[in-house]
Amino acid sequence: MLRSARAATALLIVVGAATATADSPELAMRDFASGQIKKGVRSIGFGGDGATWGSYGLVWKDAGTVLADYGDTSYSNGNDFHFAAVGATTPSLWNDLAIYLIALSERSDEVRFNLRSPGLGQGPVAVRGSGVDNALFSKIALPLGHGVSAGILLAYERSHFDAASLATPAIVVRYETDWRPSGGFGLAWQPAEQFMLGARLLLNNDLERRIDATGTSEGLARSTELRLGGSYAPWPGALIDVGGTRLEKRNSIAGGHTTSREPNIGFEQALLNRRYVVRFGVDETSPTAGVSFKWSPINVDVAYVRNMARARVGTIFGDRSNSLVATVTLDYRALEHR
Repeated sequence: MLRSARAATALLIVVGAATATADSPELAMRDFASGQIKKGVRSIGFGGDGATWGSYGLVWKDAGTVLADYGDTSYSNGNDFHFAAVGATTPSLWNDLAIYLIALSERSDEVRFNLRSPGLGQGPVAVRGSGVDNALFSKIALPLGHGVSAGILLAYERSHFDAASLATPAIVVRYETDWRPSGGFGLAWQPAEQFMLGARLLLNNDLERRIDATGTSEGLARSTELRLGGSYAPWPGALIDVGGTRLEKRNSIAGGHTTSREPNIGFEQALLNRRYVVRFGVDETSPTAGVSFKWSPINVDVAYVRNMARARVGTIFGDRSNSLVATVTLDYRALEHR
């Protein structure tokens, strides 16, 4: 049994490394920002299972709110990625339908890592670079009755990364993406107050371009992400969340095609009439924790992730990282009644 566990662990490491090498730096850095925004801060601290309480189909429950997000991923080698975002959800519309819109900007400067690119020479080359990721997302959701909710995600995202060889700074490579139709779908079913089942499908498409001394290369970068999960409330204020994620990536420029399957497990406990909530879990291979504080009409969510997105980006930017993501949400409907 011990040998089997070791073999399974080794397989997960190989899969994670393969996934990382299939991604270019501007695509890898998205997992520290836009990949988290799509789940929400509560789900991040809750083990990252956006299939249930972070489902696109439940956006209507947040009708009439505005929010601000900030996140930072810091590696032990000094590499740092940070983002800021602002969003708003409409009041309840037709049949409680709600529309959520959020804009995000991520930036990182002076990132040092090893990069493999034809324009840099043979093998991985030590480089220093900077990257930018800008995105706009919209979620549209409504309850369908009988405990069923459905929603869609529409995504627009562009990013670029410039890297220069440390040994020969004049040798530069640039990665950039042009948007192609991308989005997702979420479905949640809550047959009873204690139970919830959910599914989420996310499709990302980008036209990627690599520009270096050898010329310009173009190709599609695609990913298909399926999340399935279930949530159970064993006692008042508590939630147990269990699910899994299947991620398939194809990258024409890198010639990569990888598939990974990882677990999502979380626990949450609300205290003092839900004014305070603590949670923890595992998002794929990354340990997570989070807290929430509510002083009506303001809610603050904070999440911590150790080695964020390790299963997706591997150690391309460093061996160890710590991430903090925070959201401040204002319920502007409550202000109208004061």
